[in-house]
Amino acid sequence: MESEFQKGVKYLCEKGITRVPSKYIWPIPDQPNSGKGTSNASNNNLKLPIIDFTKFQGSNRSHVVNSLRKAFEEFGFFQLINHDIPRDVTENMIDVSKRFFELPFEERSKYMSRDMRAPVRYGTSSNQNKDVVFCWRDFLKLSCHDPLSDVLPLWPSSPVDLRIPKFLYLMLTEAILESLGLVDITNIEKEYDDELREFKDGSQLIVVNCYPACPEPELTLGLPPHTDYGLLTLLFQDEVQGLQIQHEGRWVTVQPLPDSLVVNVGDHLEIFSNGRYKSVMHRVLVNASKSRISVASLHSLPFDSVVQPSPKLISEDNPRRYMDTDFASFLDYSSSDEPKKKSFLESRKLMT
Repeated sequence: MESEFQKGVKYLCEKGITRVPSKYIWPIPDQPNSGKGTSNASNNNLKLPIIDFTKFQGSNRSHVVNSLRKAFEEFGFFQLINHDIPRDVTENMIDVSKRFFELPFEERSKYMSRDMRAPVRYGTSSNQNKDVVFCWRDFLKLSCHDPLSDVLPLWPSSPVDLRIPKFLYLMLTEAILESLGLVDITNIEKEYDDELREFKDGSQLIVVNCYPACPEPELTLGLPPHTDYGLLTLLFQDEVQGLQIQHEGRWVTVQPLPDSLVVNVGDHLEIFSNGRYKSVMHRVLVNASKSRISVASLHSLPFDSVVQPSPKLISEDNPRRYMDTDFASFLDYSSSDEPKKKSFLESRKLMT
């Protein structure tokens, strides 16, 4: 059956399975309803802070930047509304994503690769090369590095219009730098090139996630607890709930907000902010009646950049808390066969 599992959850569902195979059954302490030392979060819904994107361009900018700071300090997440991406575009993102996963397996499998560096990769679970227990999730990863004309021919014909406009990411990054006290909005033109150059030239990866309806959702996970590698994640999702974040020691379900983006801190931003903003643990649950689709845009610094705490955020009272890192270190860590007792982010922390 191992070769069957490598073909993905959607493939198994198309074969008509009625029980969750043992490969997907998580140990009892890790199952969704176990609590694992926290209260059962299945019915604890959370309304994330809401940020109105249009306010970044208005007279109340300082107020909304402060709201962003508070959201990242308290939750590591917020929901972005009025983001200037037309509703028909966001609906099309979800629609073309569904259509890709509805293609015959023979078509989907053309994009299967176990190479984590592949510019286009269809796969399953979290890391199917290493996972002992599989996740109830298939994915399509699409590199968006410039020039895009080099990678677009490699994309499947179905997923068009999946890229989240870069201006959205850059405006959010500008506000984040301002919230950290690294950019003065009254002097933005003077400081822009120095502070935002690497962010502007950064990398983008689109991850389309499919979580098929599951016959025994209480036994498995769509994604296990994890943080996002990268600087910032912008997530579109359909109306099916499943995303949970760890907040105040509990797993709480994020209520989908129509026509919004979920924005969260990645590992790079925690390192860059020297720990002021935390890359928060989150996971995905599945359900018995509905499949769930999400489209995540993961933004980071250029692949060859060194990620380090901003020197302006290091002082005698706030010493450096993280070592330098880069994308190659992350890939080496992820692909290593050595047993891992901590996450990649935890491995970057300095003893203070």
